Amino acid sequence: MLVALAFVGLILLGLPIGFAIGAAGVIGLFEMGGDKFLALGPSKIFNGLNIFPFLAMPFFILAGEIMNHTGITSRLVHLAQALVGHFRGGLAHTNMLASVFFAGLTGAATADAAAFGRTLVPAMVERGYKKDYACAVTAAGSIIGPTIPPSGLMVVYGSLMGVSIGGLFAAGILPGLIICATCMIVIAIGATANDLPKSEKRAQLRELAQIFRQSVLALMMPIIILGGILGGIVTPTEAASIAVAYALFIGTFVYRKITVADFIQMLIRTARVTGVIFVIIAFASILGWWLSFNQIPQQVAQAFLLFADNPYVIISLIIGLLLIIGMVMDITAILIILAPVLVPLTEQIGMSPIHAGIVFVLALNISLMTPPVGACLFVLSSVTGERLERIAAKLWPFLLAEVAILFVFALWEDMALFIPRLLGFA
Repeated sequence: MLVALAFVGLILLGLPIGFAIGAAGVIGLFEMGGDKFLALGPSKIFNGLNIFPFLAMPFFILAGEIMNHTGITSRLVHLAQALVGHFRGGLAHTNMLASVFFAGLTGAATADAAAFGRTLVPAMVERGYKKDYACAVTAAGSIIGPTIPPSGLMVVYGSLMGVSIGGLFAAGILPGLIICATCMIVIAIGATANDLPKSEKRAQLRELAQIFRQSVLALMMPIIILGGILGGIVTPTEAASIAVAYALFIGTFVYRKITVADFIQMLIRTARVTGVIFVIIAFASILGWWLSFNQIPQQVAQAFLLFADNPYVIISLIIGLLLIIGMVMDITAILIILAPVLVPLTEQIGMSPIHAGIVFVLALNISLMTPPVGACLFVLSSVTGERLERIAAKLWPFLLAEVAILFVFALWEDMALFIPRLLGFA
């Protein structure tokens, strides 16, 4: 009880999430055995980070930084516009499809939101879209990034829970594509109500072929990453390092847009982002050990099973818990704290580890676009100057659609595991 109160109190006082987790864990150790147990802290921190697949994260982040700097984003947006820009609300559809292309480069929702907030949102406003609606479309599409691999959240989950990262990557492909298609349907249905601009001229076949040739180097990156991992040729860490080498090569020798100074700045930004994530992981390892020592996961599982024994009800309760907590807390921290607590419960009701993993990732990704602390909403509000509450007001049709998709994949195991089974992961 003291640990929970300390954690909540420190969060309310504004202490960064990583340090609040660490302080709560240290209090837990002290409560268990005084200063003698505090000696366990450093070893738990080291063991929490001493997991080889974690090396994939900074490589994926750096690869995304390089691809963004070289103008890959604009090429992919141009390709998406050529494919779907002729529909009514063409730039909104372009925004959504570009999120699919962009997902294979960074795997980060906030990177997607920031990039499109600076490029597509102003372009949409200039073409007659309302800014709040343009931001809502961007926020809805941004969660495709960490759903379609590579996904940093999947790397964290797979590493912590001993689940195949390749299997999780395979499981993320179908829901990411369905989210894109469903959001495009929502855009089409609301085209009249939102007074979206009418269709533009359809790109000719020759023009489309030319745009595709300009984008092919960018499209090769997700193929290299996914093909290598899903084909069993390389590990996720090796694929991430290959992606960095590939991005660096085309950025330096093909597009000629990277200087030494630029690369140093990219390394600094990568170190900052990685550092924040690793601080959370490191300190959460102390809290995680405290939870395991006190058998908190088993107690939570028993409480859930006493409340309901129907697997579908339990899955729904888990999703509701993740969505609610995701509204007020960093999703990486939620995953690190709650996965060891809730995953044993999913095992008791017969969920496969990959199925449980994709449900966790989808639920937490959706939390990135829910107020009051949805990270993507804050990024878009900061980048575009639009008020957060106005973006949230336009977001609800997309949010309802994505929550519905989450429940479909959570309750329909065959659909969730279709691609992993096809590729031999489940």
